[in-house]
Amino acid sequence: MTGSTPAPFTAADYRARMRRAARAAEDAGLSGLLVAPGPDLVWLTGYAPTAVTERLTLLVLAAGQDPVLVVPALEAPDAAHAAGAPALTLRDWTDGKDPYAATAGLLDAAGRFGVSDNTWALHLLALQQALPRSSYVSLTDGLPMLRAVKDAAELARLAAAGAAADATYEEIRKVPFRGRRESDVAGDLADLLRRFGHSQVDFTIVASGPNGANPHHEAGDRVIEHGDMVVLDFGGLLHGYGSDTSRTVHVGEPDAEQRRVHDIVREAQEAGFRAVRPGAACQDVDRAARAVITEAGYGEYFIHRTGHGIGVTTHEPPYMIEGEERPLVPGMCFSVEPGVYLPGRFGVRIEDIVTVTADGGRRLNNTTREMVTVD
Repeated sequence: MTGSTPAPFTAADYRARMRRAARAAEDAGLSGLLVAPGPDLVWLTGYAPTAVTERLTLLVLAAGQDPVLVVPALEAPDAAHAAGAPALTLRDWTDGKDPYAATAGLLDAAGRFGVSDNTWALHLLALQQALPRSSYVSLTDGLPMLRAVKDAAELARLAAAGAAADATYEEIRKVPFRGRRESDVAGDLADLLRRFGHSQVDFTIVASGPNGANPHHEAGDRVIEHGDMVVLDFGGLLHGYGSDTSRTVHVGEPDAEQRRVHDIVREAQEAGFRAVRPGAACQDVDRAARAVITEAGYGEYFIHRTGHGIGVTTHEPPYMIEGEERPLVPGMCFSVEPGVYLPGRFGVRIEDIVTVTADGGRRLNNTTREMVTVD
């Protein structure tokens, strides 16, 4: 376990978030926000239903109105105990009643609403039927930066998650790799993440040898051999906030090309990090990292964006990708993770979570980015 448990978010924290979200919706020309169970609801209210079912649960936010959480009556007691409940009006409904008609009464009949991305089609289609003149846009399209800028308490949680992932990497370097299956090492990673405080393990990529050329390879039964490059990419949630880091190790001493490719990716990752500063465009981070790899002759083998936002989920806006011109703002947190993937041979990826500061960027992962050999 690393660090101490942070103080929980309060009803005042959630009230401020809901007010900010309602104002942002109004500024974006939306009539309000409709938020179903998922990460947006947790971030806005602290409420995570124990079971997400076909029964409608929906937070209704609009500027100048009190927040309302529409909730099934059988789940209302749990909702009333959520940390953000004092900032909400609960409106429950019982089986046999029409929750969509009741929700429609809270909404502008001809309004345009932002809807959380994971809202069930069942519920959205029923609302459209109840309000045929209404229209809807996903929150990723309508308010992509809703959760992007973190406050001090959120940054502290992300830093703790990063430190726990770093501690995991330091320990995984000590375990045997050669002669073991990828899934065995992945199990070690999961155990270590939990040992260092993670309540949830989201992914443990262990991609050895030719499997390393697949950026999202799932650890399998391949036996790791002497001479393999091994991509390690792992993370999850600690205190409700995400970790995500990648390092590429080598079993025994690498050959000249393996070392050269690793050095190129390390230099690209450093260039991406140096591009982080307030006012720079998200795409500038991608361009800086990609330029190093392209100049070295491996551009066609860097096949994904340079980074993604992180917070209460491990992938969220903003994205470090060509065409994303939104400016970086202090408090944004995202990965910088260039890679080179040589089909049939090996891959290399190096990833840190970075937060934008007043005058540049700060890494939340601080383990060595140099080539590391393992047994």
